[in-house]
Amino acid sequence: METRLVRRGFSDPDQAVRLLDEPALHGLAADPVLLDALGAAADPDQALFGLARLLEALDPHERHTLRDTLTAAKPLRDRLLGVLGASSALGDHLARHPRDWHALVSFELRDIHPGAGDFLGELARRVQPGGSEADALRVAYRRCLLTIAARDLSGTADLPQTAAELADLAGATLQTALDLAAAEDPEAAAACRLAVIGMGKCGGRELNYVSDVDVIFVAEPRDGVDEQRAMQAATRLAAHLMRLCSDTTGEGVIWPVDANLRPEGRNGPLVRTLASHLAYYRRWAKTWEFQALLKARPIAGDAELGRAYGEAVAPLVWEAAAREHFVADVQQMRRRVVDAIPAGELERQLKLGPGGLRDVEFAVQLLQLVHGRTDESLRSGNTLEALSALSSGGYVGRADAASLDGAYRFLRTLEHRIQLHRLRRTHLMPTDPDDLRRLARSMAPLINGDTRDDPVTALQREWKRHSVEVRRLHERLFYRPLLDAVAELPVAELRVTRSGAAGLTAEAARQRLAALGYADPAAALRHISALASGVSRKAAIQRTLLPVLLGWFADSADPDAGLLNFRQVSDALGATPWYLRLLRDEGAAAEQLARVLSAGRLAPDLLLRAPEAVAMLGDSTGLAPRSRAALESEILAAVGRAAGPAAGVAAARSVRRRELFRTAAADLLGRLDDDPAKALDATGEALTSITAATLQGALRAAVNGWEDRNGELPTRIAVIGMGRFGGHELGYGSDADVLLVHEPRLGVLEEDAAGAAKAVIGEMRTLLAAPSVEPPLEVDADLRPEGRNGPLVRTLASYAGYYARWSHAWESQALLRAEPMAGDLDLGARFRDLIDPLRYPGAGVPERDLTEIRRIKARIEAERLPRGADPTTHTKIGRGGLADVEWTVQLLQLQHGHEIPGLRTTRTRAALAAATAAGLVEREDAEVLDAAWVLASRVRAAVMLVRGRAGDSFPGDARELAGVARYLGYGVGHSGELLDDYRRVTRRARHAVERLFYGAE
Repeated sequence: METRLVRRGFSDPDQAVRLLDEPALHGLAADPVLLDALGAAADPDQALFGLARLLEALDPHERHTLRDTLTAAKPLRDRLLGVLGASSALGDHLARHPRDWHALVSFELRDIHPGAGDFLGELARRVQPGGSEADALRVAYRRCLLTIAARDLSGTADLPQTAAELADLAGATLQTALDLAAAEDPEAAAACRLAVIGMGKCGGRELNYVSDVDVIFVAEPRDGVDEQRAMQAATRLAAHLMRLCSDTTGEGVIWPVDANLRPEGRNGPLVRTLASHLAYYRRWAKTWEFQALLKARPIAGDAELGRAYGEAVAPLVWEAAAREHFVADVQQMRRRVVDAIPAGELERQLKLGPGGLRDVEFAVQLLQLVHGRTDESLRSGNTLEALSALSSGGYVGRADAASLDGAYRFLRTLEHRIQLHRLRRTHLMPTDPDDLRRLARSMAPLINGDTRDDPVTALQREWKRHSVEVRRLHERLFYRPLLDAVAELPVAELRVTRSGAAGLTAEAARQRLAALGYADPAAALRHISALASGVSRKAAIQRTLLPVLLGWFADSADPDAGLLNFRQVSDALGATPWYLRLLRDEGAAAEQLARVLSAGRLAPDLLLRAPEAVAMLGDSTGLAPRSRAALESEILAAVGRAAGPAAGVAAARSVRRRELFRTAAADLLGRLDDDPAKALDATGEALTSITAATLQGALRAAVNGWEDRNGELPTRIAVIGMGRFGGHELGYGSDADVLLVHEPRLGVLEEDAAGAAKAVIGEMRTLLAAPSVEPPLEVDADLRPEGRNGPLVRTLASYAGYYARWSHAWESQALLRAEPMAGDLDLGARFRDLIDPLRYPGAGVPERDLTEIRRIKARIEAERLPRGADPTTHTKIGRGGLADVEWTVQLLQLQHGHEIPGLRTTRTRAALAAATAAGLVEREDAEVLDAAWVLASRVRAAVMLVRGRAGDSFPGDARELAGVARYLGYGVGHSGELLDDYRRVTRRARHAVERLFYGAE
């Protein structure tokens, strides 16, 4: 016997034998048909146990009737055992209410779809006012639920029918609860008309077995009743209705009734009039509220009022896509949902995770809201009906729609089977082996593949296959029809309507692009047409790439720029075999390119000067900054091969342009470091290395040119980095601040040496700044002694004489950031030795110098802030900005550098850390200053990356400001938060500066 049971799928044959020997089941073991039916259940052991409990609970006559029916009637046998094997909770219900097995015969043998009226009649027969209404309602609800589950599990009803029946049952339950509430409070019922609007899956007639039922309540006074009194009455009825469904009794709970989708959520009144609803939606509602209203449907209460509500809010729903940031708001809400999933649940989420049900629903709703404005066929609240309409209208390709439909049905069915077991609200795949086995057996008819596979393995493989397909289609669904609309679009004409499922007119395509955030949809269509039209292999690959690329562009602050830049890069490289192959085969490279091209002007401008740099995006290490030694080696080798100074400097500038792109791309893609401060340090170090190597190469080229014309150069030259260059804190728009020092060779007249040095340096500066396809490098020597009036290059002895006799306090301060960067290393080291006593004075800073430094700082604040600039947001001179922090740190270096080795550094953050470690700055103040300096530096970097030109203030253009905010980690529409945060951080920094620099109490 045990062997036969094991073959039929029983896990515990000994327990099964004991149950079959029980008096209530005596003789059934000899019925192979019944054993086969048990073996076909999702969990044969559970089905047998449930059957035993049911038979034991029946009186002898009923037990005999059920046994005879089980033996003779296959439909009942399959339904009952199917339910018992899949749902222990419904087995518990039958054990408590054994006569409910008749529902599987009397109510369920009809091959029609029970409507809400059928459920309402069944509930009304079972639930009468005056008794224990809550318990009776629960019993009646589960009796109806039993019939739905039986139809579902036996294959009589498919997923859409099952979900619709569950929604109809929910509506009938709410109506019954409302009738009970009205019977208990007839005064309230006489004072108002109350309609219950179904939302979410209930409104869409696609409800789960176990789910919150989302509702909105709308009410109106009856004739002659004061509105306030009517609203109080309606609130009592609604609250009573909710308690009847949501409270836990001896029969458990039906489901929570959730009214939080109402205006103002849980903070708003439970019930409003129709006029109050409309006033809120017209003035205050957010995008997600209109998305939710897409599924609004009257399900209980006053039918006329419910219809009036639906007719009144529908126009508002279909106008929502015209709202500013509409698509971005919807996409951001989807991202927030994913981000909120606990890490341990992400891979098990059927509903909310990537590739889950919500991906399908969001994509379908987004398309509905955009195109439903003009196409009423798309206005269904049901996901699968809407998807079918989108396919019929050509907004989604037939194959894509069929694939998405199949995946959605599979995932929803899987969710249903999981919930059925214990009638608990969950969307997680189980981990228990027994639960997985039962689930896999219940899903077997929907699993494709070799029947010899282990059922659990087959289930997990099918689940992952559908999830991957959903994610793929979710990412491309919104963009593919754009290509169908323009693939054959004549360049000179933007009017097109393709027949059949190809579907989108040019106007519809423009609407969709506008909704996505493209500021110039007509231009975007031209770019898409140019990229995707034709029968060439290039066009075919572009058609494959563009759906996802358009999505990435739309997720940026400037989609138009991203698409334009992509077209320009493709025009330059489209005939290069490796380019499109790289983007097609390396998904990461395509995404990185899209993000870089749409993040601002600087990186695309650098790339468009030499588009072959795209190749580094396909290399796993391609964006790692290169060392100064490697860069110098490459540049010097190129200079050595060049025919003359101009060609040599051009070669150095070409390497610099490529490396600037590498750094900018790595920065934009977050590849330098996860910590923003460390990423900023890495950027400064990389840009400093690039500049130093470029200067080394340009100096070598100029020297070579001089020596080709005149023989050996009669002097040695060193380039000393100053300011942010010397501090290894260069930004993308920084000039190279330098001091230039030379030393005549032995026996050379100083006048001859100075002339040669000046000629070499002059040619180097001219060639580095000359108009070219490469970005210029300005070499700024204005920090030299006597400024612009002094000689461009001096001897070491001349510097020593000047500093000994004429040096001012500000020059000692400026020398704090001096560091040899190029040219003769020994000469550079001796210059550093010369200036160390000056910048780290043994006696500290005399009071007169301290006063002078503070005076100069105050004067700069008062006189050098550009006209019209906001002092609270100017990153350099403004309150709590770079100058505030740097001057404070530099003052500490001047005062204590001679005694604290850690202060003898050119780097601002390192010096601040050393001052903090030495106790010169309180840790809290140091953190405030560091945060302000990092934020201001990042804003400057973002401005340059976005605008393509340097700036110390936030952009006035809204789109540019959005790009800056995106770089700094703020989402679309949150630029204002960035400005608020910047002002808050720098305000705190200014308070610290007032105390530490100016000595204020």
